[in-house]
Amino acid sequence: VSGHIDLSVGSVAGFVGALAAMMMVIWPLGPFSNPLVVSIICLIVGGLIGAAQGYWIAYHRIPSFIVTLAGMLIFRGICQALLGGGSSVGPLPVGFKALSSGFIPDVIGSLTLIPPVVNAAGKTIVGSGLTLHMTTIVLGIVAVVAYAYFGLRARRSRERHGYQAEPFSLFVVKTLVTSALALFLVYQFATYRGLPIVLVVMGVLIALFVFVTKRMTVGRRIYAMGGNAKAAQLSGIKTERLTLMVFINMGVLSALGGLIIAARLGQAVPAAGLGSELDVIAAVFIGGASAMGGVGQVVGAVVGGFIMGVMNNGMSIMGVNVDWQQVVKGLVLLGAVVFDVYNKNKA
Repeated sequence: VSGHIDLSVGSVAGFVGALAAMMMVIWPLGPFSNPLVVSIICLIVGGLIGAAQGYWIAYHRIPSFIVTLAGMLIFRGICQALLGGGSSVGPLPVGFKALSSGFIPDVIGSLTLIPPVVNAAGKTIVGSGLTLHMTTIVLGIVAVVAYAYFGLRARRSRERHGYQAEPFSLFVVKTLVTSALALFLVYQFATYRGLPIVLVVMGVLIALFVFVTKRMTVGRRIYAMGGNAKAAQLSGIKTERLTLMVFINMGVLSALGGLIIAARLGQAVPAAGLGSELDVIAAVFIGGASAMGGVGQVVGAVVGGFIMGVMNNGMSIMGVNVDWQQVVKGLVLLGAVVFDVYNKNKA
């Protein structure tokens, strides 16, 4: 969207995960080894990495492809050096692993619809009964209501300003289908252990960035810069500072991704995040972003990420060899970019 590309996200994620593991397991840092403190420090480190890369791109006009390619090599090497070559560091504390495998607490309380069955020995049969995680239910309902409200508000705003809006019947059907699917997923989570913490983090980030890109001036300026940086600069937009902010944001998000990867694995490994930058680029283009910049949406990128995830898991379940998986992903990426360029030339 901003007209730049970041090839270092996978390596930065791997480096931050390794740094977090070293701080919690190897280095005796006392209170600074607390998982929460370590996470905050790692996010700050990610922001500093993004600022360093953004500085060269924004103020020295070095292409982002070159700077982030250098960053990819540098931080992959530092990651391997931290971990001593090919070794892994772990296990990580349980509190830290909750970032990936934990669930939100049920602060409201559970609701038992069907009591569990107890056998003759007085033990509860696993899987019997039906209990709902009510905090998950309430959060799901609030999210669906907010989605419908803001969707209707955006539609009325377009009509009020004279822009063409989709037919009301189509809007209602789309809202109902999306809400029904969301409530079904919420129900499935509620019958288990509730919403995963990582899903809540992702939902908050999606909502935040949708708000920034659609409702805030800085979001519109990023689109303007991506569409035509020279015109944006002539119109008074400080493109250098905006580019620096974009890469600081990328660094923080890459660091967060590295923490989640390390928490999911329960340890830091040298190959963490390897090739993730290619999956990210493919997901963004599949989600509708333009290779030229200035076009794309947050939700589209998320959908592209889901498509890539389903494709990766599907091919693994089907037993497709890793080499052919790379071929398929490459063809999908090429097809998405060709489709984008074709539509742009046609317009």
